[in-house]
Amino acid sequence: MQKAAILVAGGKGTRMGTQISKQYIPIGGTPVLMRTLETFHQADSEIQLVLVLPKDDFEYWESLCSKYDFTLQHQLVAGGETRFQSVRNGLHAIAFEEGLVAIHDGVRPFVKTEVIRESFAQAELTGSAIAVVPLKDSLREVTEEGNSNFRERHRYRLVQTPQTFQLEKIKKAFLTAERPEFTDDATVYEYQGWQVTLIEGNPENIKLTAPEDLDFAEYLLSKRSHR
Repeated sequence: MQKAAILVAGGKGTRMGTQISKQYIPIGGTPVLMRTLETFHQADSEIQLVLVLPKDDFEYWESLCSKYDFTLQHQLVAGGETRFQSVRNGLHAIAFEEGLVAIHDGVRPFVKTEVIRESFAQAELTGSAIAVVPLKDSLREVTEEGNSNFRERHRYRLVQTPQTFQLEKIKKAFLTAERPEFTDDATVYEYQGWQVTLIEGNPENIKLTAPEDLDFAEYLLSKRSHR
């Protein structure tokens, strides 16, 4: 079955406090996005890689590819005003009509190749595969009145990416109008009345958002180099 991966990287990363967007920041000497693309290629060298960036960043990205001698084949697609629109643009760029597509945050470079492969295998069977991890901390729900109530953490999961789907179904789901409750691709899929399938993610697959995340990223890379 044909496979594609859409890496969404349309943000400006204002919380990172850096002059360049977070997806272009080098970690371990290589920009974040290049590491993420390489991980998907390592999972399956036949995956069609679609990289969604702001249109204004295309020239800068191409200069980075030249600077770092990055030759891994991928397709650039212009992002939209929201993540929903960016994913939809990425779906339109896929070269085949039937197959599987993984949708992934470009600034999650530490996803394991085993998770990527499992997401494709599960989505082929059930239609979807959403990477999640269990909570470690206690959980409380805060009401509108300011009160809080204990919630059993074993009933909840933290949602990551990749979120992988049968292409025909997720393209149909993204034909609907954008809604505020669409916080990720799973909620768009679920809006059609389809149940999502959860798979085990990996805890270090964090979304690089704040300066301390870069420190953690360098630590993870240092651990790899000492193995």
